Amino acid sequence: MAPLSERTIATVGSGVMAEAMIAGLLRGELVTPDQIIASHPRPERRDQLRSEYGIRVVADNVDAVDAADIVLLGIKPQMLVRVGREIGPRLRRGQVVLSVLAGATTKALSATLGHDQVIRAMPNTPARLGKGVTVWYATPSTTDEQREQAAHLLGALGVQIEVDDEKMVAMATAVSGTGPTYVFLVMEALIDAAVHLGFPRQVAHDLVVETLEGSTLFAKQSAMHPAELRNMVTSPGGTSAAALHELESGRLRTVLSEAVWAAFRRTVELGDQLEASVGRATPTRDE
Repeated sequence: MAPLSERTIATVGSGVMAEAMIAGLLRGELVTPDQIIASHPRPERRDQLRSEYGIRVVADNVDAVDAADIVLLGIKPQMLVRVGREIGPRLRRGQVVLSVLAGATTKALSATLGHDQVIRAMPNTPARLGKGVTVWYATPSTTDEQREQAAHLLGALGVQIEVDDEKMVAMATAVSGTGPTYVFLVMEALIDAAVHLGFPRQVAHDLVVETLEGSTLFAKQSAMHPAELRNMVTSPGGTSAAALHELESGRLRTVLSEAVWAAFRRTVELGDQLEASVGRATPTRDE
């Protein structure tokens, strides 16, 4: 029997990432529409989700949680305390809460919810196409069955990687979670440079996007180190060598490294702020 075949999944905070997960689950036929229940305060959003996916929708978060085996928490981090205290008393042993909140530690989640079967995950935006990567950590109180369910659910978004150290989720937030931002900025800069050379913007866009996509696919399929791939196309005194000289002179590697570290520090900062906002952690009902 498939891990999710008889499970009901509730999305609390049914925004962009929750919708990506709903779409991925249905696209992969891991669940049927009647196994998903989404809560959202705005009627037009509920109507849109019902119309597009055929799932059940409710206005009240508690109604969604009561009916669920798996609770996907996709609210904004600043809403954690309010929503957590709303749904926390209704959670029961055996339900697993899967959070995709940036920076929200399992300590903050467990303290707010009064529930210790919690999974912290960090997907990225390509998950909307089923091409994302998600790093996740499960608390020791989660069962093997719950972790298997999480792996299948997150696998609907692309590649999923379970880690045994929660710090790695914060690290992943800075690398893969924020990663599309770095790629899009490089993409934008290359497109602008191509336009500066004289290409029409649409032609420049297509040249850059196809080049990035092809290069990524080549790197993935070859399994070669990026330095080896770069050396393959860098002839002595050639165009690539000239371009690389400018990039190294501009400290590209250092700037990218500093960007990743800045994102990591901010993730840790957000986690500290959320933990402080829930106050001193109290023992959970499940203990």
